[in-house]
Amino acid sequence: MVTFTHADAGTDESAWAASGLPVIAELPLGLGELAAMKFLVLAAHPDDETLGAGGLLARLHSIGAEVNVLLCTAGEASHPASPTVSPQDLAATRLEEFAAGMESLGLKDCWRYLSLPDSGLQEHAAELTRQVRGAADRLGGPPGQLAIVAPYRSDGHADHDALGKVAAGVAASRGHALLEYPIWYWLWATPGHPGWRSWNRVHLEPGEQLAKEHAMQAHVSQTKPLSPHAGDEVLLSEPFLQHFSRPFETFAWTAPREFPGKSDVPEARGPHTSVQAEQIFDGVHAREPDPWHYTTSWYERRKRALTLAALPAEQYSSGLEIGCSIGTLTAELAPRCTNLVAVDASGTALQRAADRLAPFPGVTLRQLVLPGSWPAGNYDLVVLSEVGYYFAPREYDELLDNIGTSILPGGTLLLCHWLHPVSGWELDGETVHTVARNRLKWRTAGLYRERDFLLETLIAPPATETEP
Repeated sequence: MVTFTHADAGTDESAWAASGLPVIAELPLGLGELAAMKFLVLAAHPDDETLGAGGLLARLHSIGAEVNVLLCTAGEASHPASPTVSPQDLAATRLEEFAAGMESLGLKDCWRYLSLPDSGLQEHAAELTRQVRGAADRLGGPPGQLAIVAPYRSDGHADHDALGKVAAGVAASRGHALLEYPIWYWLWATPGHPGWRSWNRVHLEPGEQLAKEHAMQAHVSQTKPLSPHAGDEVLLSEPFLQHFSRPFETFAWTAPREFPGKSDVPEARGPHTSVQAEQIFDGVHAREPDPWHYTTSWYERRKRALTLAALPAEQYSSGLEIGCSIGTLTAELAPRCTNLVAVDASGTALQRAADRLAPFPGVTLRQLVLPGSWPAGNYDLVVLSEVGYYFAPREYDELLDNIGTSILPGGTLLLCHWLHPVSGWELDGETVHTVARNRLKWRTAGLYRERDFLLETLIAPPATETEP
């Protein structure tokens, strides 16, 4: 558990500036994607949203994105030893400051106060969850098009951590995007801490920085002493505020699941018959033409681009794609393969794939239930993307054995899988990759990891290499 106080010197901003923080990856959302989304912003206390995401909020306002802010507490416990201001009076002051800050960010009438107790959010997790779910439902919109912006769940402040965990739980259960903003992390953590290296940054334009600065100036009770008396000291010191004057903001980003969650595929234990497998995945595809939003989701489109870029060879003679669904990845693999066999258990999915893949004469679609009904032939490319966890462990072992038997010397096995829990099934994405590495013992040609998925290429031994 992290222990600190606001009076600690903490890590100086110069240390963060000298680290790799200023050049971490940009948030993979352009103005168009941001404008098309809706945003539910959560603040444990007045000023949290400005410190952590004020520049982003100014941008969202400027591009016309729909934003709703939930303020959980009035921050009345910020000066518990004040001899001059009661918690009730401080609450009123901080709410006025919050309103002024929201107006500076262009969000004057876009917020709601929940009136929960400062320093008590851990004890109100159930109420917080209800409020966050309700606010997200009221914002509405298509699946995957809502982002929750919340304090980092491991920020070190009890209220921030509690609210962050609630936000993460709601986002995961509903398939929403999640942007977690750190605040006190910058004080107690150091550049040696591994957390920030997988985060993303949002570069702020000068107008966005100015709007954030004006909003922060509204929070006088936190940036100036309440009085000269002991107990009324400034809460947010100048060295601490330097962390939030950067020309960028930093977020732990979880992409939206713009599709039915992996756990929404019905559970199917034990040996699969062709009838069982066809029913399971036909049911998923029958609910809508593109059940995982392959054609519209930025997450899916970007992941496909990364998948294609990860292939070590420009051209393959004979490819096999396991679990092709409606053929979106197949259509992008086809130009890289002279011949490509695309397999799926769902006849409904393959019917939709057939139209998309008609322009590619080298593609053959086959309805097969793997691993039992294995497509004969030898392949120099096998793609297993987002389907490994739907096999029981012994079935997955058999699948890998089949791949090992069928792949040509020096051939490529590409694996790509969601890293979050897949409830109702025995395997998860991390295990799928670990088992493949351990069972095949092939050379890893490339490994790319994000918060949401793992992309890996394994290379079969060349013809001259013998088993030990």
